[in-house]
Amino acid sequence: MKPPYKITGKILKLIASISEKIGAVNAAHLNKPPTELRKKNRIKTIHSSLEIEGNTLTIEQITAIIENKKVVGPKKDILEAKNAIAVYNYIDKLNPYKLNSFCEAHKILMNGLIESAGKLRSKSVGIVKGTEIAHIAPPSEMLKPLMNDLFNYLKNDDDLILIKSCVFHYEMEFIHPFIDGNGRMGRLWQTLILKNAYPVFEYLPIEALIKNRQEHYYESLGKSDNTGESTVFIEFMLEIMLESLEELLTIQNVSLTNIDRIDLFKPCVKDDYFTRKEYLKNFREISSATASRDLKFALENGIIEKIGEKNKTRYRYN
Repeated sequence: MKPPYKITGKILKLIASISEKIGAVNAAHLNKPPTELRKKNRIKTIHSSLEIEGNTLTIEQITAIIENKKVVGPKKDILEAKNAIAVYNYIDKLNPYKLNSFCEAHKILMNGLIESAGKLRSKSVGIVKGTEIAHIAPPSEMLKPLMNDLFNYLKNDDDLILIKSCVFHYEMEFIHPFIDGNGRMGRLWQTLILKNAYPVFEYLPIEALIKNRQEHYYESLGKSDNTGESTVFIEFMLEIMLESLEELLTIQNVSLTNIDRIDLFKPCVKDDYFTRKEYLKNFREISSATASRDLKFALENGIIEKIGEKNKTRYRYN
């Protein structure tokens, strides 16, 4: 069954703006941002997602953990950070359309934090805000069919992926399939769904923007609960996506390295042979000498292979 929501004028306007910004991102070669920016945004993502859940570690401490440096802090917080780093490093191996992959990600994320990491809950739960029960999740015996239905919607429905990612995030939070870690999983899985269609979303600090508007985030979840549909939450998350793309596009004088250009060109040619001229055509801002240096570097480091000589030279990614 298709989850309930309405397509509003606001949603249509946001989708049009997001699509326009994705086009601008691709044109500016930012669909895979420069290496340092990717690293910085990944750290912001992990820090913000954990901070939303009450983790006390600073960005500096999480950076230190990534760099395998010793960090002093609460053991639970350090373990949460290590798990989050591990699951984001593993993101390319996760399948956004498989429940088994979803549970595998939860196992990595919550390893050592709860006994049932990676397993759907076996008891009923309620979400308490202050002194009131804000949400009673569906009973445990309904979890498997509800999650299967949700993954079937995600995989088979004709809706735009931008919308489906928001619907999945909201519905998963409503179902509350795990004893703990549902919020983190909702945000992680939306990123995975989006990056599968638009690679740039892997490197956008969406979590940081949610953290900045945390009250609004929970308010939109609550309003969607009250109306029985995810419309309000979809609008909120589309606003966050648009803001994150706009933030990326405000970066001035982005300097791509040879590695950045080589990484960016691979999806353009896949397994096909290409020439230096074709490489240069994709990066009009560089000289032919720079293109030659890029390809020489890639050859020397085993990234590409070469056949032919002089004007018959062809390259292909290994």
